[in-house]
Order: sequence, then structure tokens, then C-alpha cells
Amino acid sequence: MTGNVVRLAATAALLYAARRYFRNWGTTKDECGMNLPGDELIRRPSVQSTEGIWIDAPPMAVWPWLVQIGQDRAGLYGFDRVAKLIGLGQADADRIHPEWQHLSPGDAVRLAPQGWLGLPRGITLTVEYVVHDTTLVLRGTRPGMPWETVWSFHLLPRQQDRCRFLIRTRTSLRHPGEVVGVEMAGPVTALITRGLLQGIKLRAEQAATPLRDPANAVLAGPLIDDSGPKASPA
Repeated sequence: MTGNVVRLAATAALLYAARRYFRNWGTTKDECGMNLPGDELIRRPSVQSTEGIWIDAPPMAVWPWLVQIGQDRAGLYGFDRVAKLIGLGQADADRIHPEWQHLSPGDAVRLAPQGWLGLPRGITLTVEYVVHDTTLVLRGTRPGMPWETVWSFHLLPRQQDRCRFLIRTRTSLRHPGEVVGVEMAGPVTALITRGLLQGIKLRAEQAATPLRDPANAVLAGPLIDDSGPKASPA
């Protein structure tokens, strides 16, 4: 009995320390406290995290990479080792695909395949609303998600050719057992989010380089893959 209590206490302490380390990576207190589109979908979240990164490209250059995310689309641009470790290994797109440039409310964005970690439906979020070049809000509820969550993406222009890219996660929990699950998944979720932030930053800045320096255009190569079928106009 004493051994179980000690192990439980050690696990709780480890989760608490990890939470303080990974939550709100790369953001200021003002950014963490600001109201963002999508917050209204979960009024009183049990857990909230806001992560961010600077991108040396305007929002219009970042948006095409963001809007095509998804396990069955361009991927999540993350860390390959982490993705393979948790069973999400796939080739992430290094080009803008025209057929993946359209999302509308009600569309599904798959984050994990069916059967992942014993989840029959995998993990799927639904598009709540889209503001072109600015905001993408995804919402997860049962059965597509184990708990209710909102994952929102925000491109905030700064100067002429820079922007802040923020990702906010708000989760509502109903049962005490869900708290443990969310805390255990927290470090992995944070690594995936950080990988997505850095992956989009890398791609958007590389794509913007030929626009700033024409001498690099040949090295950069084509940025849009026109080989696939085109999506019909929305």
C-alpha cells in the first residue's frame, strides 16, 4: 500500500513538473491571457495552453502550409522520431498542394489513423470556422476525441513580412480520470504542437526566401505541386 502511494505521488510530481515545462512554450503572459477566436467554444476550460513562434514571412505565405495539415493530407510537419515513437510516422509534405487548400466548417481534419492506441476512430477534429490567412479553429468531441477540446491556430501580422503564429489548446474534462489522461498526454501533445510550429516556420520561411532574394530561386525549386488533381472551387 505504501509503495503504491509513493509511486502515485512520484507520478503526480513528474506530471506537474512536465506540465510547467511544456505548457505555453514560446509565448508571453499577454499572449496566454488574450482572447482568441475559438475560446468561446469552451467557456471554462479545465486545461489551456498557448504556444507560439515568430515567422519571418507574412500570414498569406504561412496560411497555405497551415490549411493543408492532417494525417491523411500534408501531415503535421513534426519531429520524425516523436511521430514514429507514438505511431504517427508519415511523410510530411514539403510543397503546397492545391487540392488541400480548401477547408470549410464541418470538414474533418484527421490527426491519428483509425485504431491508433486502441481508439477505433483514431483522432479527428471538425472545422468550426475558417478566416482565410488568419484563423483556423478545430473542435474535437466524442467519438472523434476522448474528451472535448478546441485546437485553434492564429496568424497575427507583425510588420510587413513577419507574423506571430499561435496555437491554443483548450480542453474540457468531465471526470477525474480524464485529468490523469490529459496530463500524461500533455508532453507528447506539446512536442507535436512545437514540431508543427517549427515545421511550418521552416517551410514558410524557405518559400519566402526567393521572394526576398531572387538569386536563391533556383536553389529553392518549385514550391507548389501541380502534379495532382485540382480541387473544385469552394
